Amino acid sequence: MSEPRTTQPDKQKKKMLTANVGRSNLPPSVSNAEEDEVPEMEFFGLMPRGASMTEFLEVQAVYLFKSPNELNKQEHHTNKFYSTQLIVRRGQPFHIQIDFNHPYNPEKDRFWIEYLIGRYPQQSRGTYVPVPLVEELENGKWGAKIIRNLQNSVNLHIMSSPECIVGKFRMYIAVLTPYGIRRTNRNPETDTYFLFNPWCKEDSVYLDDEKEREEYVLNDIGVVFHGDINDMKSRSWEYGQFEEGILDACFYLMDKAQLDLSGRSNPIKIVRIGAAVINAKDEEGVVAGNWTNDYTYGVPPSAWTGSVDILLEYHSSGMPVRYGQCWVFAGVFNTFMRSLGIPARIITNYFSAHDNNANLQMDIYVDEEGKVNNKLTKDSVWNYHCWNECWMTRPDLPVGFGGWQVVDATPQETSDGMFRCGPASVLAVKHGHACFQFDSPFVFSEVNCDVVYYKVLKDGAREVENVDKTHIGKKIVTKEIGSDGMKDITDQYKFSEGTEEERLALETALMYGVKKEVGQDVQPPADVSMDFQVDSAILGSDFKVILTFRNSGSRSYTMTAYLIGNIVYYTGVTKNEFKNKSVEVELEPKGHKKVEVPIRARDYMSQLVEQASLHFFATARIKENKKILAQQKSVVLQVPQLIIKVRGESQVGKEMTVLVEFTNPLNKTLENVTLRVGGPGLMRTAAKIFSEMPMYSSFTWEEKCTPHRAGMRKLIASLDCEALRHVYGELNLEILSA
Repeated sequence: MSEPRTTQPDKQKKKMLTANVGRSNLPPSVSNAEEDEVPEMEFFGLMPRGASMTEFLEVQAVYLFKSPNELNKQEHHTNKFYSTQLIVRRGQPFHIQIDFNHPYNPEKDRFWIEYLIGRYPQQSRGTYVPVPLVEELENGKWGAKIIRNLQNSVNLHIMSSPECIVGKFRMYIAVLTPYGIRRTNRNPETDTYFLFNPWCKEDSVYLDDEKEREEYVLNDIGVVFHGDINDMKSRSWEYGQFEEGILDACFYLMDKAQLDLSGRSNPIKIVRIGAAVINAKDEEGVVAGNWTNDYTYGVPPSAWTGSVDILLEYHSSGMPVRYGQCWVFAGVFNTFMRSLGIPARIITNYFSAHDNNANLQMDIYVDEEGKVNNKLTKDSVWNYHCWNECWMTRPDLPVGFGGWQVVDATPQETSDGMFRCGPASVLAVKHGHACFQFDSPFVFSEVNCDVVYYKVLKDGAREVENVDKTHIGKKIVTKEIGSDGMKDITDQYKFSEGTEEERLALETALMYGVKKEVGQDVQPPADVSMDFQVDSAILGSDFKVILTFRNSGSRSYTMTAYLIGNIVYYTGVTKNEFKNKSVEVELEPKGHKKVEVPIRARDYMSQLVEQASLHFFATARIKENKKILAQQKSVVLQVPQLIIKVRGESQVGKEMTVLVEFTNPLNKTLENVTLRVGGPGLMRTAAKIFSEMPMYSSFTWEEKCTPHRAGMRKLIASLDCEALRHVYGELNLEILSA
């Protein structure tokens, strides 16, 4: 194909060319949206005077069979996409029909199909694909086979390569004439989207279980698990990967990240760059993170019900959407991957470590009296943390480390200069192979590091008082296939605590260069032990913390115990201290004692932050031997739920009414309350603001909607105000066909 003409302005063209002088003959092609003009007639030389083109083949029409109920989208599992374009999956044949001006004669006529993507298309880079006519289609190769030649119409099966670029290609039909190559006009209606194909064995994202493909690729609603290990909560999240404009928005993200088009055939590159562009820490990515509890200039993270509004707003403005926290980053990232055809799921790790100094442990420092030293204690333990897994082969790693890979878009630490994490092989994490790219040591620390309690002496010396080897990565979960239940996958990340395999994995991680502090020998356990329990607590109510001390020895002990209560973000970072209680305890030989500490609502309500999390730290100093005992627990206060009901027929094309009901449980007026409700295939997310809701009052909000997709659907609602967050409701609906 001859050199195409660019449609870009001259100034921009000169700027790009200047940047590449001496390095490449052509500027990098990093935009799916940009394109070059392709000549309709590519002459071989001068056309003779009086020559006529009417005797040669000329394309009259092209049919792509691209409606949702036609063969292509049905066979390629793309019929759910709310798009009029042809969307197919690579490595699998699809059907087209070409109408010519006269019958096609294979003895004298020659034509082929061309697919182009981006600017400066080159066959060697996969951005220009001439598809030849072949006798038989071959797996792994581009080809077009004529299956019907009748009158002026030719029907073809087109096979794409399972390694082709994922993106939107422009389609042309090229006809060879004695005077040159004649092509069809540029027609956006024939643009074709090529996606990853988990149904194709030759594709690097191939997944061999149909139920898993339905869940991890085709399901447009998921579940996010949050809360606390002792009070695990769940909420639904609308991925909406098939909604109008979402696929184009996902292609735009790769453009925004300036991922070269030739690299968009590789899922490893796509998810790695995706982990960076989903957050706004680098190059103004999709979602701006905010953990301050001040959301004045945006939407509180807990108010979002799904990814659709976020991605469409970003595609429209090109500016970061405010605000998000880990489950928002994970939800949007999941939409991105599923939309492109990469199997993906959200993971929640309860008690997730954020190891600031990469020493494979959480370091907590207490003074000689047993009080926590907040100046020295820098590591944090998140109540929970959400990330993603995606399924793919890993040809860059030794055999056996493909499958589920950890990717995380929450901006915690940098990787190769950008805030991102992964892809890291889950199997490599389990076995401690911290040398395997990408970011395996960080993920290993999140799920399998130790909590080390140090006593800091007055001269600055530090003594290890206790090592808790089971606190981190207490439970790792994801959504069950085919239901909203919880699936425990802890054993996929780590061996059972205390087993020989678990210690071997730790030693392997150390062997591969993960740092570990020296001097961690712990003194033999003392006769005295301490534990404490926190009552189940409802937001706005009083509750109790119960400290239990046990003496297994034959002598008496006395001690001073401290209970410190903090208002914390779910990341484990402290905002304020709201409780500080000390008690004197005397223990008889073989005895035990319980101490109840009341927690008043008035002490914590005025200071609560996002997710209503409280953290309690109990320490005790034994006077007889100077030993220090330490325990910590978190509690997430229970919040009320929204009730969703519908009125009218639940059928495609028929209007029905959605009702959202709520009762204010607090003895205070709620102000500036925002309600949201929506659901994929049912209605775009609608929002309503109430200036105030009096204490203990009830209300009902009504909204009209017309379903456009049959089957089991879900409505998701959220309520948000400064005094009350993480209030959700959902309703499953069976929508009948029209």
